[in-house]
Amino acid sequence: MGKLFRVDLTVLSFVCLQYWINYVDRIGFTNAYVSGMKEDLGFKSNQFNIANTCFTVGYLLGMIPHNLILLRIKPRIWLSFCTFAWGILTLSMFSIDSVWQCYVIRFFQAWFESCTFSGTHLILGSWYTPSQLPIRTAIFTSSGLLGAMTSGFLQVAIHDSLNGKAGLPGWKWLFIIDGLITIPIALYGLFFFPEPDADARESNHKNSWIFTGKHKQQIDTLDWSIFKRCGSRWHWWLFSFVWVLGGENISFASNSTFNIWLDNQGYSLADKNRFPVGIYAVGIVSTVASSLYVHKYSHFAKHWHVALFISISMFIVSLLILTNPLNPKFMFAAQYLGGISYTGQTLFFAWCNVVCRGDLQERAIVLASMNMFSGAVNAWWSLLFYSTSMAPKFTNGCYALMATSISSGIVSLLIHYLQKRDDLDLSQYTDPEEQIKE
Repeated sequence: MGKLFRVDLTVLSFVCLQYWINYVDRIGFTNAYVSGMKEDLGFKSNQFNIANTCFTVGYLLGMIPHNLILLRIKPRIWLSFCTFAWGILTLSMFSIDSVWQCYVIRFFQAWFESCTFSGTHLILGSWYTPSQLPIRTAIFTSSGLLGAMTSGFLQVAIHDSLNGKAGLPGWKWLFIIDGLITIPIALYGLFFFPEPDADARESNHKNSWIFTGKHKQQIDTLDWSIFKRCGSRWHWWLFSFVWVLGGENISFASNSTFNIWLDNQGYSLADKNRFPVGIYAVGIVSTVASSLYVHKYSHFAKHWHVALFISISMFIVSLLILTNPLNPKFMFAAQYLGGISYTGQTLFFAWCNVVCRGDLQERAIVLASMNMFSGAVNAWWSLLFYSTSMAPKFTNGCYALMATSISSGIVSLLIHYLQKRDDLDLSQYTDPEEQIKE
């Protein structure tokens, strides 16, 4: 069994399962909201957006601490623990009887879930070489989108088969089942995620940058100087900024505007859960295709081509909705095209992994900061531009999307220019003996 295949089988399989159930749990909240939870708990006005903001705040507060913890505690232990914790919290959602309880659980659920995205990008950037990274990153982010798709179908199936069973409505059964799926995934990670140090001794090779060479020294000397190093380089500033913009490009989809629009227009429960699935399907296709493009034409395309493609696509989305927001043809076309925005989850984080690969601590901080600042902006962005009270037109959100799509393209070009100016040479950071052989 090849070394690369073993890493794919263990490392990649767990982080994909983790991110898959992460999205199942996250999207499950929206599906539950439009499937009876709204009425049963008495949600009013913008309380749904406030619940999402509580989740966002918990999520952004956990990202940098999680990435620094992953430099000290083995990913097998920490990621598994966090998965188990949010699984228990998801399960507990079936017993809530007030909106305030929902706020509290969503906050702590998000804190534990925040280990997943930026933490996994740190891990993938440490296990895989730059040439191997795009495809693995695409598989990882696509697993989350697959979770979003799964959640919609799962809610429909649960509502049709379990609604009213044991005196519980279908949305409560959704949280029960989601929680019971999450816990075994945590146990899978605990028992099957590899121990890099032991693996290196047994196979007499170095298959993880994070635990060897100067990176091991960086872990041993972890101190506050890392923040000074990050602040003095353009990497932290521009990658954080571009993902603030990229995250808000996704915001039209991530704030469930399609679900809210369908609910506003009187679509059936099944349609409200099924139609948004197409957004994530487009996201998966776009993510994989873009990663294959960057991988195949790495010396020609780099990452900025895809960044501009996302920017142009999202600008078109805003135009379509502004033109005729009440026309289903325009709205469906715009929402599905908007799925392309999810490609940024792979593109910008893989790009950061490549640019920051010479400094493990910097990479940990920058990757977490990207997600943290994006979440910080989204905490109030959704209330300002994608409130449920703005349905069905979301006019302000469309203008905001125009601004972020244009700006993200400009910042991506600046990153490309600075990366080219720095003339980063992959060979200066890559010891051939440390690469995982194909």
